Amino acid sequence: MKRTPRLQRKVGAIAMGASAGGIEALTALLPALSDALPLPVFIVQHLTRERPSLLVGLFERYCRLPVCEATDNAPVEPGTVYFAPPDYHLLIDAGPRIALSVDPPVHYSRPSIDVLFESAVDQYGSLLLAILLTGANEDGAGGIQAVREGGGMTIVQDPASAQVAAMPTAALARCAPDLVLDLAGIAAVMAALPESCW
Repeated sequence: MKRTPRLQRKVGAIAMGASAGGIEALTALLPALSDALPLPVFIVQHLTRERPSLLVGLFERYCRLPVCEATDNAPVEPGTVYFAPPDYHLLIDAGPRIALSVDPPVHYSRPSIDVLFESAVDQYGSLLLAILLTGANEDGAGGIQAVREGGGMTIVQDPASAQVAAMPTAALARCAPDLVLDLAGIAAVMAALPESCW
């Protein structure tokens, strides 16, 4: 019988990043989060800049935690899923608080996964769990490396299971994450976050 991977360290926050294929990946993962999970979850899904995001309306149907679009200078609330709004970088500042930025795109992307991961590990250090999913560019590879170097935990979707393999492949070329898993494996980790890891 296949053993479910488990994290052996305390987790204080989760940051996730996805691009092409990300809607389908997040639809498979977010329902795995317990409604009792007292952690903030920050998500960058690459979006078109020209239209309002529909992510909150979509994912509040699948997720047992409250889902919202991040707003500038808002305090981070536990047990809440935050999506980056279109055309803004999502950062985590001291407090912790949400910060939104219109700094230049990174890897042609705003919001950028790298920006989220790097700012989140600055605030949460070894308590951050960063998860990088399917996507078509290299955004997130540098962020995964920064989380590793900052002492946080990292999961990269197995490129063989990704709808678009470029993003997880780029991350694996930069560093070795803690876990490389398909979507079912990542969902199992998220569902099995024990109380000792909170």
